[in-house]
Amino acid sequence: MTTTPPPTAAPLPAATIVGYPRIGPDRELKKAEEAYWAGRIDRTELDRRTAALRTATRERLTGLGLDAPAAIPETFSLYDQVLDAAVTIGAIPGRFADVLDADGRIGTDGYFTLARGDAQRPPLEMTKWFDTNYHYLVPEIGPDTDLHLASTQVIDLFTEALAAGTTTRPVLVGPLTLLLLAKAEDGAPEGFTPLDRLDDAVAVYAEVLERLADAGAPWVQVDEPILATDIDLVAGPSAARDEGAGSAAAQSDGGASSAAARSDGGAGDVDDVIARALQRSVGRLASLAQRPQILVTTPYGGIGDHLPALLSTGAEAVHLDLTRGDLPTAEQLTGIGETALVAGLVEGRTVWRTELPTAAARLDALRDLVRTAGGDERTVSVATSVSLQHVPHSLDRENALDAALRATLAFADEKVAEVVLLASGGVVPGDVDGPRSVPRDFAGVHDESVRERVAALGPDASTRSPFSARRAAQEQALDLPVLPTTTIGSFPQTAEVRRARADHRAGRLDASGYRQAMREEIARVIALQEKLGLDVLVHGEAERNDMVQYFAEHLDGFVVTEHGWVQSYGSRCTRPSILFGDVSRPEPITVEWSAYAQSLTSKPVKGMLTGPVTILAWSFVRDDQPLAQTATQVALALREEIADLEAAGIGIVQVDEPALRELLPLRRADQDAYLRWSVESFRIATAGAADGTQIHTHLCYSEFNEVIDAIDGLDADVTSIESARSRGEVVDAIDPERFERGIGPGVWDIHSPRVPSTEEIVELLQHAQEAIGPRALWANPDCGLKTRGYRETEASLRNLVEATRQVRAQVAALA
Repeated sequence: MTTTPPPTAAPLPAATIVGYPRIGPDRELKKAEEAYWAGRIDRTELDRRTAALRTATRERLTGLGLDAPAAIPETFSLYDQVLDAAVTIGAIPGRFADVLDADGRIGTDGYFTLARGDAQRPPLEMTKWFDTNYHYLVPEIGPDTDLHLASTQVIDLFTEALAAGTTTRPVLVGPLTLLLLAKAEDGAPEGFTPLDRLDDAVAVYAEVLERLADAGAPWVQVDEPILATDIDLVAGPSAARDEGAGSAAAQSDGGASSAAARSDGGAGDVDDVIARALQRSVGRLASLAQRPQILVTTPYGGIGDHLPALLSTGAEAVHLDLTRGDLPTAEQLTGIGETALVAGLVEGRTVWRTELPTAAARLDALRDLVRTAGGDERTVSVATSVSLQHVPHSLDRENALDAALRATLAFADEKVAEVVLLASGGVVPGDVDGPRSVPRDFAGVHDESVRERVAALGPDASTRSPFSARRAAQEQALDLPVLPTTTIGSFPQTAEVRRARADHRAGRLDASGYRQAMREEIARVIALQEKLGLDVLVHGEAERNDMVQYFAEHLDGFVVTEHGWVQSYGSRCTRPSILFGDVSRPEPITVEWSAYAQSLTSKPVKGMLTGPVTILAWSFVRDDQPLAQTATQVALALREEIADLEAAGIGIVQVDEPALRELLPLRRADQDAYLRWSVESFRIATAGAADGTQIHTHLCYSEFNEVIDAIDGLDADVTSIESARSRGEVVDAIDPERFERGIGPGVWDIHSPRVPSTEEIVELLQHAQEAIGPRALWANPDCGLKTRGYRETEASLRNLVEATRQVRAQVAALA
């Protein structure tokens, strides 16, 4: 396809990035939004603060060398990039129709209503963005959704930057990715998928591009990461991934299933369908007479044989993730013509420095391939593999890190500098398979005693007694009622709790004073749970800043940062730890707090641990050994902790694995191996527990039907699962004949400030009870309560306990 370049045509910069952190180095976005939601600032002040943050970001990136027109992608978002794309095209569910004004536009408050819900309506569902720890809001689209230009934010941000003297590159999640990540709106006819609205959605994208051209934008970035997955264009990417993940991890016998054949008859058919979809989307946009030049990005993995179809769309540039994907073949580059390639050679998902000589060699190899295919090697640019939103802003203020470790690290700003250096030709290419340019041979990287313990594990290290024997022992030891009530672990962290932790860390509060402050908070939380009538209590985790960082601070092989914040969703930020060496536990971590809580009540108190896969997923993990080996090291440390909790009188231990689905590879061929080692690491951590010790686990923000057999393979006695936002959909994926252990589908979405009514919770519990049966069912929130306030927490838990009482009575009446 040939196109006429727009009047504002400009060459693609030699150095660029796919995206940049938008929260601000001091979490300015979080603070501004939460102040606005709380009513402490008005809309004018919110706009002023967010505009100042965007200005600072552009100035920072320009100073780092991204000073050419369109080198800086405009990836700012008030909440989520998928939500931004959805509201741009007017994908507003019918239940939120009132957030649109008389002209069909959506404002800031309506946008936040979709993201956070209100007193009457739950927000859009939230789930993981590909295989990352970022969460996106799931659009809901039906056959009658009025797709139209409902938000001009992408245009407004470009004109804002242009007025300030910077020509940025507007960014939109692409139409294929948006529609394939969306779900059918409630009430849609059977067989309808959001992709059925592709032509209507692309028409709105076309209007956006035409307006961007009118505004003077030389380039627009269209993100299509869906091309890096195994796509089922009928049922969507989740269903496609499920083909390979469904039975791969019920692995107690060591077996694994092969990936299922594609339902459409073969890979060639799929490639043809994708090629047609790309022509209907990117191709149609490229055919517009008035538009910016189009850069299509394909982050999060290789796109393989989809490249020829993408090159044929008429887009002026195509980005390839060359850190997780291979160099294209000469055959795949056939027909490249004048299309520019953007080489994603700097990994945007880790904090390790790029092996620059290796990257330079790959860049040279790509240019040779382009030349051989008849393209112009001078049009190959350098970029990050994915958006830098997955890493912290800068190493500048990380003064506490060991110098030897620091020399191996690169955060977002350092990665921008790597991109600029590679693009300038200032790196001498080296052997692609050569040694590291930044060796990791400093203290703490290798611990022979840890490696010996891993090597000594026997074949029974991951096996417990049969569940029937465990259930009998636990029923006798715990004596719990039908449909027990509990929470997931954390309780709201008050200003007083945070202040005590900060004062202790800064030396203003000594160890004795800190210990007393934590004990007082634990006593208050235990008393509250008893007052509310919960059956299984928790100590509230007042001492924990983060469910992974807390363990990282107490395990050898980790370091934590001072300012390494990364956005998880909306205003929620985490500070991932850095796992650089062999992992071991020098002393008990949680035992004192759990034992003290248990001493205050006759009801069982759960010990609370974070599982090995989640500790890896929510840390920046060493890449010099297989993840499976590192996971086993973490599992052995947790196994020791469980033994100490048991010795202290704790009869229930919860080992959270909310990230189990998160690390699932995007390609089916890679999934079985991951599921084997991830499940095995959990079982190594928990298999030392006595039959009478009830092992719980918790999972959230995932398409659980994709890994339901992996969940079964964990062999936990009780599994609690995020379920409220999807209205209990996961329950229908559970076969009670096969999954006989306890299950707690969440009945309160804690990521929204709304309080669920007793009637809502009763409805969810009734649905779960009918599907699963009362003997296996637990009642609990979706997740921990750390981010909620006490007023909404008490009200919601009171409704949960009352709803459970009503359903218990219904069960008893039927007995």
